[in-house]
Amino acid sequence: MNKICGTGVALITPFNLDGSIDYLSLDKLIDKVTQNGIDFLVVLGTTGESTSISKSEKHELIKHIVKFNNNKLPLVIGIGGNNTNNLIEEIDNTDLTPFDAVLSVTPYYNKPSQEGLYQHYSAISKVCPLPIILYNVPSRTGVNMSAELTLKLARDFNNITAIKEASGDIDQIKEILDNKPESFDVLSGDDGLTLEIIKNGGVGVISVIGQSHPFEFSSLVNHALDGDFMKAKVFHDQLNSFYHYLYSEGNPSGVKALLSLQGICENNLRLPLVPISNNLYEDLKIFLDNETN
Repeated sequence: MNKICGTGVALITPFNLDGSIDYLSLDKLIDKVTQNGIDFLVVLGTTGESTSISKSEKHELIKHIVKFNNNKLPLVIGIGGNNTNNLIEEIDNTDLTPFDAVLSVTPYYNKPSQEGLYQHYSAISKVCPLPIILYNVPSRTGVNMSAELTLKLARDFNNITAIKEASGDIDQIKEILDNKPESFDVLSGDDGLTLEIIKNGGVGVISVIGQSHPFEFSSLVNHALDGDFMKAKVFHDQLNSFYHYLYSEGNPSGVKALLSLQGICENNLRLPLVPISNNLYEDLKIFLDNETN
């Protein structure tokens, strides 16, 4: 059975006030999600602010998480970018032995054609020793990987085994689910669409809110995977109100604010990202207080 299914979380990278990585808070977060139903961890994804973390910091961060996790949960590493040759070099120079898969976002900013995307992933597939999870998130990258291209990659490359689909286009996602090879999995990349995607054949999610609410979100996913959509919807409705606070001023700014209010980490980000506005933070605090009372 594929280890990368159920509820995964895209880990934030907590920072101290001086901008250094806050490893104590990271350990606290990993403990929290591990003990509350999360099935796998994603390291150095977009939510982890990977674009503002240096090579040496990435090396230390990987080493720390691997050691602290101690084989409790499967690990996925984010390795993506818009320079294919640099990406191949990064794969070659990274010790991937502790990991179960590589999550690789579509190239951003330079907006390649569908053929360009195909050639990009073809080149990565040839050098990557681990299963590859495609990541389609056009709202961030400026390019959408079509269902047709996703299916072609799934059929042409044995080590391209899944996609994290965050296009928000449920018709596109259904087209993939209806026509994919049996060995290819679809993971939701959108917390709010997770229930709908699993209803249509998805196998899980890579989540943001799963860090602040691991028990509730993993319960949603587990009930949905068991086919008990009524129980899953109870958790879906409970969490639905949080998404405004999490995403209206960007990710991971929203979830870092929420985690800071829960006492997991400080509300610090690296530029160009900044904390959510004071007004939104106070609204979130009131909402969280009402939820817990």
